[in-house]
Amino acid sequence: MSVFDELQWRGMVNQATHDELSTRLSSERFVVYCGFDPTAESLHIGHLLAIKGLCHFQRHGHRPIALVGGATGLIGDPSGKSEERRLLSTEAIEVNVAGIGAQLDRFLDFTGENAAKVCNNADWLGQWGLLEFLRDIGKLFSVNVLLSRDSVRQRLEDRGHGMSYTEFSYTLLQSYDFLHLYDTEGCRLQIGGSDQWGNIVAGMDLTRRLREGVETFGLTFPLVTKADGGKFGKTEAGTVWLSPERTSPYKFYQFWVNAPDADVVKYLRYFTFLDKEAIEELAKSVEEAPERRAAQYKLAEEVTRWVHGEDELQKAIKASNALFGGDIRGLDAATLEDVFSEAPSAERPRAELGEGRPLVEVLVDSGVVKSKGEARRLIQNGGLYLNNERVAEESAELNENALITDTMAVIRKGKKQYHLLRFTG
Repeated sequence: MSVFDELQWRGMVNQATHDELSTRLSSERFVVYCGFDPTAESLHIGHLLAIKGLCHFQRHGHRPIALVGGATGLIGDPSGKSEERRLLSTEAIEVNVAGIGAQLDRFLDFTGENAAKVCNNADWLGQWGLLEFLRDIGKLFSVNVLLSRDSVRQRLEDRGHGMSYTEFSYTLLQSYDFLHLYDTEGCRLQIGGSDQWGNIVAGMDLTRRLREGVETFGLTFPLVTKADGGKFGKTEAGTVWLSPERTSPYKFYQFWVNAPDADVVKYLRYFTFLDKEAIEELAKSVEEAPERRAAQYKLAEEVTRWVHGEDELQKAIKASNALFGGDIRGLDAATLEDVFSEAPSAERPRAELGEGRPLVEVLVDSGVVKSKGEARRLIQNGGLYLNNERVAEESAELNENALITDTMAVIRKGKKQYHLLRFTG
């Protein structure tokens, strides 16, 4: 199976510039590049399809280049945007480029015959002067053609926003990237999201005009959508980032566990390396036993391991199990805050831990129960838990040993009613 065949059965091919690209990819070794906009210090899950695409090319023997737009990021890509991006400072872009470059190191192999490479287009675009660029590159672009592009036309028709000349010039810069990477790396194929089609074709045209006899190619991935029409990668809490500082591995894992049945098989094809047979088996489980959510758990396991590693995956699984009565000892404070972020909480003075106050009194004072009688009945019926361990004695006291972290204790009533107690001061 060629890389094109691999991408095709996974549903990852939206458009290709040449019908013979599949055959060429089977018989020739390509250098392929994909660009990433440094709009933040971290990539998010909306970038995963492009990253996965580069990985598939490398696994099939082609050499991938991940291009971080240190120069084009100062301009902002208008593709797929209804209004102009907020321009970032040079300093902010440099920080973002460094952060994204470090993240990409995790996904690609930088050793061997088809070793990956991360490039920054500020290294070459920053050397151009405006007049030289307009004379040598700008003269090769037709304004008529640029105006016909969907991304440009839609913005021009929107009188409320329109398009600045800054954004209008973006295509010229990205096109030059393709030319430069052909000259310096032998790159003949650019890949990207479906909104990049116009930019990819423009880069191919520029290379054709300036490098006689050279043939370059383009391939785009589909826009990742949700079956319910919602935007992929967005939750009530916001964007799902690849950085563990922005989105914890636990919340990252939970995002995939919560994938709808209507989307999970598509996500398995897009975002995992599982083969067709394994995915078909999981698809069958969605139809026959959707309540087990076997496909969702496998998806969450595969993607979390790929992005965050085995250790963080196991922590995320353990944290997830905590909601169902599992062992929570060993979970750090930040993870516990994530796990029980929607549970009611109360703050208590730390001094009362040294007083050895009866647990039933603290629960009443914290609003966990309405009365001492209710607390005693819960204990008698085996329905009260401290840090997911059953409280057996009505006379149980709350002291330093009751804390699961330096400041927190977790109370559970019945199977799923959790409360956090925080001891401060």
